[in-house]
Amino acid sequence: MLKGIDPLITPELLKLLMEMGHDEALLLADANFTAMSLGAGKPVLRLPGASMAQVVKAINALLPLAADVAHPVAFMQVSDTAPPYLSALQREVLDLLQDSLLPHQKAEPVERYAFYERVRNACAIVVTGELQPFGNFILRKGVIGETLRP
Repeated sequence: MLKGIDPLITPELLKLLMEMGHDEALLLADANFTAMSLGAGKPVLRLPGASMAQVVKAINALLPLAADVAHPVAFMQVSDTAPPYLSALQREVLDLLQDSLLPHQKAEPVERYAFYERVRNACAIVVTGELQPFGNFILRKGVIGETLRP
């Protein structure tokens, strides 16, 4: 155990977060997500007893979001709905991430099959115990440090 690190952050997850580079993507998946087929060749970590909100809160405390993109957060749009529809889970998670977004940034809803394509570019998948369908989020890692200005 370490001070100040949520116990949900396992040693494997902490190592993964530390090894991720700038602009690499991490998928946070619900318990129903097809992680083994879409994540073939990627690390798949499991936190089966944790809700999506718990995992997002723990990871958000450690992982800076990319500041140089308009959408550092993407989420799977619920099928047969159109933006701005958000499920209760999506609203809860996006509220947790709101303070980490810059004023010009937004979370991006992504159609289910387009979301699957983005997953192929993620560096890893964290499967939570979240049972709410369409409870999947992609976070793009940023940098820690001062912005360089000419």
